[in-house]
Amino acid sequence: MARLSPAPGTRIPFLLGLFVFFVVNTAVAGEPQRFQFAQGHMGALFRIVLYAPDETLAKKASDAAFARIAQLDGIMSDYKPDSELMLLCQRAGGDPVPVSADLFEVLNQSLVAARRSNGAFDITVGPLVRLWRLTRHNRELPPPTVLARAKELVGYDNVVLDEKDHTVRLLKPGMQLDLGGIGKGFANDKAMAVLKEQGITSALVVAGGEMTASAPPPGREGWTIGIAPLDNPDKAPSLYLLLRDGAISTSGDAEQFVEINGTRYSHILDPKTGLGLTGHSSVTVVAPNGTTSDWLATAVSVMGPEQGLKMVESSLGVAALILQATKDGDKVYESQRWKDVPKTGPKTEKAEPKATGAH
Repeated sequence: MARLSPAPGTRIPFLLGLFVFFVVNTAVAGEPQRFQFAQGHMGALFRIVLYAPDETLAKKASDAAFARIAQLDGIMSDYKPDSELMLLCQRAGGDPVPVSADLFEVLNQSLVAARRSNGAFDITVGPLVRLWRLTRHNRELPPPTVLARAKELVGYDNVVLDEKDHTVRLLKPGMQLDLGGIGKGFANDKAMAVLKEQGITSALVVAGGEMTASAPPPGREGWTIGIAPLDNPDKAPSLYLLLRDGAISTSGDAEQFVEINGTRYSHILDPKTGLGLTGHSSVTVVAPNGTTSDWLATAVSVMGPEQGLKMVESSLGVAALILQATKDGDKVYESQRWKDVPKTGPKTEKAEPKATGAH
């Protein structure tokens, strides 16, 4: 693992569905130093930026956090046939299966999210996700009969958790779970917990479109996060937020989409139709933790502005911004608490080369 050592006072951009940027600060003598580390996990580039008194502690803490992320990847991955999640799916339709505390926790939070969103967020979309990956590759919509068979396996009510015995039962044979809409936020939260256990109080963990922060850099009010405009994610942000002790997730189709017969389809699936969302939009959610911001950004994308913002308003400590492209320009929707999210002006520091990661 290589430590990246940019010049102080520079701006580092990330590709997070849309481009999301954060600004680091010029070091001051006697204060903790800034360190940045990166590793690939869960199909994304995870980055950890932290402040520590020396490189020894910084590397020790980041190594421990990355080890935790790797452990969760081995539990939650739907690409690894031997992951705990995939081994569970192999026993769909059978008896209850004992699972680890981590898998039980993320599945439990996923079912809470599914119930709150009335199925707009649903981890049982695995068969549809696999079908849609093929659709995006072939640029052809699936035959109606094939799509219908996949949809028959979708339904969060078919996942039964037993808290006493820590077991999970998947009621229908052939069910496949997919944690892509919550897993990275969950991993960010667990990595941040490890950093705090290691004595790191000021850190930022970034994975795809997910950011989780603890205390801000020394002398700052928060981590400066920029949201790039919807029309051109290569442009510099026009909106900057200050994040501390919380999380931001951006869900959108700026990078991952496919056009079929003149219609633009997102990689984000609607569990009810089995197809990718149409149009061009993004949802940014600010929440107390990454798990919440991650699934909410997905659910609000599926639900749309009216219903999605109603759910945001009913969520404690959550705010959201929705951008939708229309023929007359971008349309902006804000939750009531969005006005309370700390904002700041654009920064003028020289930007470093962009680092990209899968969303």
